[in-house]
Amino acid sequence: MQIYIMRHGEAQDFVGENSVDDSQRVLSARGEVEAKIMIDWFEKMPISPKHVFVSPYVRARQTCDIVTSLMDTIITPLDFITPLDDAKPVHDFIDGWLTEQIFYKNKGSDESTNQQQESLLIISHMPLVSFLVAELTQSNNTPIFATAGVAHIEYDIDKMQGTLQGMICP
Repeated sequence: MQIYIMRHGEAQDFVGENSVDDSQRVLSARGEVEAKIMIDWFEKMPISPKHVFVSPYVRARQTCDIVTSLMDTIITPLDFITPLDDAKPVHDFIDGWLTEQIFYKNKGSDESTNQQQESLLIISHMPLVSFLVAELTQSNNTPIFATAGVAHIEYDIDKMQGTLQGMICP
């Protein structure tokens, strides 16, 4: 299983937005360009993510809309992947979700499941994305994400842990 963890594109500042609610901040013009640059990277990937989990915050949803515009994906907003949420429950959710996906896929088909052909994209925020990489790889590696940056994790569903394959940014 391939897991891609993405930070949203650059958001407008509070001052420029006159907003008091962080969840309502929108992408800046630069953030939109960053997300569009990442479309090219995803298109070059041999496997397009079929499932996307996205934060309900506006800037994450806008990034998701841009990045997935050319993908055939199932997008699921999750209210527990916001900036200050805890990575451990997200990891538990992912493991449960993956187990359920494999069960239903195997139940409906006699074909064996090829974990390497499946992929998941998660679009969220710092610091959660950084802590999520550490949690999913069971390491102390908490990388700093550039805006619209993506971490690629090869995830072993049976072991419920993965290996960080690399990071890319616009």
